[in-house]
Amino acid sequence: MIAKIIIISNKFGEINKFLTEFYSKEQNLENVLSWQKQFSNPIEISEFIGTFIDSFSNFEISMWISLDENVYIKISNSNSNDIIKYLFERYPY
Repeated sequence: MIAKIIIISNKFGEINKFLTEFYSKEQNLENVLSWQKQFSNPIEISEFIGTFIDSFSNFEISMWISLDENVYIKISNSNSNDIIKYLFERYPY
């Protein structure tokens, strides 16, 4: 299974602002309301979660991850630390 991150917004430009901050480079995704990326190494998702939580109030976006097919977990302030810990426990490489 390949892990997946999904970012959703109801406002054009918000995903672009978040990804531009994350990558420190303009992403040119002004007209999208959803974005997803697959990871062969699920630990990489923890970086996205950390950035999302650190700047949670700056963007009108929601973030979901999928580690197993058809199972999605919404990332929130209250579960982010537990999910990051879980990623490192489940994928200890």
